[in-house]
Amino acid sequence: MSIELHHLRGFLALADEKHFTRAAKRMNVSQPTLSRNIRRLETLLGRRLLERTTRQVTLTPAGETLYDRLQVLLPQMEAALRLEPDDDTFRVGFAWGFPTGWPQEVIAHFEEETGVSVQAHRHDAKLAGVDRGDADIAILRGRLRAPGMEAVTLLHERRVAAVSTRSELAERHEISWREIADQQLVINEVSGTTDLTDWPTDHRPGISVVCSNFDEWLEAVAANKGVGIVPEFVGRQHVHSFVSFLAIPDAPTVPLNLVYPSNAGHPLIPRFVAMARAAVAEPA
Repeated sequence: MSIELHHLRGFLALADEKHFTRAAKRMNVSQPTLSRNIRRLETLLGRRLLERTTRQVTLTPAGETLYDRLQVLLPQMEAALRLEPDDDTFRVGFAWGFPTGWPQEVIAHFEEETGVSVQAHRHDAKLAGVDRGDADIAILRGRLRAPGMEAVTLLHERRVAAVSTRSELAERHEISWREIADQQLVINEVSGTTDLTDWPTDHRPGISVVCSNFDEWLEAVAANKGVGIVPEFVGRQHVHSFVSFLAIPDAPTVPLNLVYPSNAGHPLIPRFVAMARAAVAEPA
């Protein structure tokens, strides 16, 4: 019937005040707006609810019946729509290497503005659980194509080479992307950001170890099983005492994305995405 809550609230205010000007002030609307809303409500119900004279407003029998019912029902409806903050949680998935800086600022701002708690969950899977409904949105790196998912690229991260401190390469400060093609790689096939297609088909590195998560990958590099390639932020975290990191000045960058369902996702996804885009757009 297209009856909206503000129609019903306006009717209750007018029934209480018996005066359009006072009721409009109580509703924080203009008197013409309140009059239009009351006429709209009467049209939709097909009943006259008020008797209007130059001096007073009185309720018709239909108006009295509606007033008695709304006094009980409307407060219950409004209470049902006021969800407590703890009733909902916004879940942010990640496969490994949760970024530092902008996500923490976004989460704090998001929780303050929406009253909804944010929880970060690690999932050792390519889409960090967002495709299975275990996360509402995921922070993922690399080139992504997933049916039923939207991906928003926030920024691009530089790459570094991870080598064992026992490797001859550990004495160097940097290595070229082409030189890496002559090495053996440790690959994280589930949540990693590097594979052989990042190099030309005629000059690609070999693969020495294939891992299924970041921790296995890191230990394989530390054991000098091969070279690993990761985003630059990993090298700044000093993640392992037996792993060194070399700059790769000519390496292709890695996109960092927010990934979420195309349909039927959490209603606050657009708010989180907008906050994240604004945060990474601000100068450091």
